[in-house]
Amino acid sequence: MIDIELKEKSPLGNYKLLLSPVFLLIIFGTNFRDKEKFVVYVTEPPQLTFHWKDGNGQIFRSIGNLKRFTESKGKKLVFAMNGGMYRGDHSPQGLFIENSIELSPLDSLSGAGNFYMKPNGIFYITRTGTAIVSATDDFKNNGEIKFATQSGPMLLIDGQIHPAFKEGSTSLNIRNGVGILPDNRVVFAISKQEVNFHDFAMFFKRLNCKNALYLDGFVSRAYIPGENWKQLDGDFGVIIAVLR
Repeated sequence: MIDIELKEKSPLGNYKLLLSPVFLLIIFGTNFRDKEKFVVYVTEPPQLTFHWKDGNGQIFRSIGNLKRFTESKGKKLVFAMNGGMYRGDHSPQGLFIENSIELSPLDSLSGAGNFYMKPNGIFYITRTGTAIVSATDDFKNNGEIKFATQSGPMLLIDGQIHPAFKEGSTSLNIRNGVGILPDNRVVFAISKQEVNFHDFAMFFKRLNCKNALYLDGFVSRAYIPGENWKQLDGDFGVIIAVLR
């Protein structure tokens, strides 16, 4: 078996690692056509940070603004993606925790739209560096959470595709989401073309994720320079990032 060396520029991680062709086959499904449809980034959970406002209380709103802020602090933006839905004032819709401080409370209400397509869920990082995607009804804040964002719907629940998703649905959109791989690393994906919920969830299922969460739709943006994917615009709320 020939190992393929992927360095910093790889969309599959932000550090040097060795991946076998078998693992690459898992990452991109049973064939490599998935790579033509999705941009993927994989990282260890402790590398992730969640952002909403800068030091002056100004909402970042775009990946470009976060990048400029990051560089002003002498750091490099390695990865960024919008991290969930937001209200009209660009405040997070539902739970948002940044550096162990709850800045927006959990939303357990019912309503219209994708966010309220139950079950929705929480993507969070514990203080010990574990990443978890949990259905909202199963979520409990034990005080040990460092970062968290709420969105919906769940794409995968215990390995099963959300029951509301229909194969062949004509409801197409650009979509981004997050899942947890079997080795406990975090995988982010954004579609290069419009895709329905079922096919997007199936992509995470092919990666053998147990749970995965939809983040947002046509507003979605991602900065993954290793894949030559550099969307610095945007107008949203929470941004998930890897800084170096």
